[in-house]
Amino acid sequence: MDTQDRDTTPYPNIPAFLESDSREFRDTGVPSTVAIAGHPIHPILVQFPISFLVGALLTDTIFWWTSDIFWARASFWLIVGGLAGGTAAALTGILDFLRIQRVRKRTAGWAHLILNVSALVLTIVNLLLRLNNPVSPILPWGLILSLIVAGLLGVSGWYGGELVYRHKISVIGSGNPNYP
Repeated sequence: MDTQDRDTTPYPNIPAFLESDSREFRDTGVPSTVAIAGHPIHPILVQFPISFLVGALLTDTIFWWTSDIFWARASFWLIVGGLAGGTAAALTGILDFLRIQRVRKRTAGWAHLILNVSALVLTIVNLLLRLNNPVSPILPWGLILSLIVAGLLGVSGWYGGELVYRHKISVIGSGNPNYP
């Protein structure tokens, strides 16, 4: 059966987990409002903060197992880098959120925004805890915060994928930014 003949996802026997509009499957999509030569900047910028903040969970865990201060310092600098990169990614993401109405009409858009803002706020808290002494706050609060932030980023990334792959936002296309 051709996807244009049905009102579900384009994949046979797989119902849409989130909201779905069959018009989006036929739509060319909406380009990002923050792009260079048509290539969206937000997906480029999210790679480092995600890596750094998930890396901080890893280095916090290694510190917990080894008590080697090197890993505490590594966590501190990974959090600093994650916060700096996350702020840059957030700026490009919020611009698309504000400029593309289709993003604001989707649960995935709001969930992606709220989860990322929550991750950044908790990253700030995690950094402030470690500011004067990167070692002592790791157990238990630094490790717990790093675990929560990594989890939030995982779920938020899934919602970001929903925006791109299901709702065709920030892709090369000439679709209507307000409606599919």
